Amino acid sequence: MKNLFLFCRAGYEKDCAAEIQQRAAELNVGGFVKTNRDDAYVIYQCFEDDGADKLARDLPLDSLIFARQMFAAGELLTNLLPDTDRVTPIVEMLADMSKAGDLRVETPDTNEAKELSTFCRKFTVPLRQALKKTGALLAKETPRRPIIHVCFVAPGKAYAGYSLSDNSSPYYMGIPRLKMPSDGPSRSTLKLDEAFRHFIPKEAHEQRLRSGMNSVDLGACPGGWTYQLVRRGMFVAAVDNGPMNQSLMDTGQVKHYRADGFRFEPPRKNIYWLVCDMVEKPSRVAELMEAWAINDWFKEAIFNLKLPMKSRYKEVSTILATMSEILKENGIEEFHLQAKHLYHDRDEVTVHLWLNPSKGVSFN
Repeated sequence: MKNLFLFCRAGYEKDCAAEIQQRAAELNVGGFVKTNRDDAYVIYQCFEDDGADKLARDLPLDSLIFARQMFAAGELLTNLLPDTDRVTPIVEMLADMSKAGDLRVETPDTNEAKELSTFCRKFTVPLRQALKKTGALLAKETPRRPIIHVCFVAPGKAYAGYSLSDNSSPYYMGIPRLKMPSDGPSRSTLKLDEAFRHFIPKEAHEQRLRSGMNSVDLGACPGGWTYQLVRRGMFVAAVDNGPMNQSLMDTGQVKHYRADGFRFEPPRKNIYWLVCDMVEKPSRVAELMEAWAINDWFKEAIFNLKLPMKSRYKEVSTILATMSEILKENGIEEFHLQAKHLYHDRDEVTVHLWLNPSKGVSFN
């Protein structure tokens, strides 16, 4: 297939486009970008007929900052209107598919496109039946086979293709459905909840997000991120000059330090998690994280970088590259650094830094 379809947040198409253009070039897959502002998706059209297949296989989705989900797709199907046969053109487009394990009929994440969601749910039934008859889709859903995607970008218009199960988001449109906890201090709590789910494999949660760990939350007020640490049984040093949510303080798991997060030093050196969601220049937050890493004051960190209005991909890429260089220059050779524009993020990206991952869960 020639087209790579990438879901992103509306308004971030240019950033997603700049990223896929660069990453595809690194894999020697030539092509060009097709996108419009606020469409919430990007098409990378490859010059070679199998270019999108190569990208779907060799470009890790988790390595992309601004793409929530991606799939290799054929040409845009049009005239899929109520008075026409909408199933057959899609089945024909997927004629080369064999034994896929799942079907997702989706839309981009825009208000206009989401008006099609009811239709998509209903349309899934006859399309699934037709794909099973041709052998494109297995009779029983299985998570180890490719996933068929059909994305309606407008009434009567859709892209159809596939993603590989080991290089794909487990969620429709790449969007996790998280429920705001009734006792959560702020909606920002969902950002850290999603970050833990995204960056930490489910099978590692018991070890790396376990009860009894010590953690620090820089810029904690009123406690949205502290809440996620407390609910997992951790002890938290909450650093902020502002007030903390009283119910969190009543747990006995939180110690509030009224201090500047940029000047705070942990009184104890057995911190596992460092989290930070301060509203500050991204370069300054990155420098703070570098300082904590060089001092060996944590093992894993999740922090947000607030984005500029322009050249957001370039800015984030430069910061991450600089962080990597500084960590290596200071003798930290082994680390894992990854960034993602998560669904619950707005004008920011969330970064995960894990120091010496081969040592597993250990403390000073």
